[in-house]
Amino acid sequence: MRFGVHLPQSGRAASAANIAACARQAEELGFADVWVSDHVLVPSAAPYPPAFIFDPLVSLTWAAAATSTVGLGTSVLLLPLRSPVVLAKQLATLDLFAGERLTLGAGSGWLRGEFEALGVSMAQRHALTDECIDVLRACWTSRPVSVDGPTYSFDDMVILPLPKRPIPVWVGGTGPKAVARAIGRGDGWHGIGALEELTGIARTLRDARSEPEFTLSSRVDWDGLRTPEDEIRAGLAGYAEAGFDHLVISPSQSDLDSWQRSVQRLAELCGLTGSSS
Repeated sequence: MRFGVHLPQSGRAASAANIAACARQAEELGFADVWVSDHVLVPSAAPYPPAFIFDPLVSLTWAAAATSTVGLGTSVLLLPLRSPVVLAKQLATLDLFAGERLTLGAGSGWLRGEFEALGVSMAQRHALTDECIDVLRACWTSRPVSVDGPTYSFDDMVILPLPKRPIPVWVGGTGPKAVARAIGRGDGWHGIGALEELTGIARTLRDARSEPEFTLSSRVDWDGLRTPEDEIRAGLAGYAEAGFDHLVISPSQSDLDSWQRSVQRLAELCGLTGSSS
């Protein structure tokens, strides 16, 4: 199993310096990749998600500049809230600048107030997500490119640069439409939730997409200083038994020193070669 770690992109630990420092630490400890999340704006009365969150693509670019080998991922980028054509150029540029290290975790979103504030139909979010993935792939593979979709349509256009390789798309979400999207359009799946809820989905996905390159990933809220070690060890065994290939671990500390001590302990529990144990 491979392991990623979320960067301090939101909350009291979030800063440019801390994102760079934690990305370097993750690379040194042997984590496969570092991850960021996405929200553009949130209702003031909403208890979750946090309103203070750095832009995901700028944060990953900053992390990429501070590192050389660790992978970069979005957990997850909300595709319906963005123009897929603009996003195609942004992601291709980031992947080229970073040396082909990007994985696009792609989701459809869930926060109604965010959609309403941005003038995007929440009812159409699943159709928009499917179309966005199709447009991204077309823009990344064709020169010139033509698109004929219900929302985005153009003929004989050139969008450069092209990425040097197909950027992997891991579809996020646990609902039926997200699972169907992962089967039909994904290079992998990125879930979140209790393992008991994800095991059946993982089995369905593995039955439908048996190729070893199709990645089963999950995000887990484990903190190396707060989560009981027995709980983490049991979770590691459970995810491995359920057939997961990859976990993104999300710490919950509020300052750099505590965050990095948490990540150090997580690396030890995961058996990473760069850790001290």
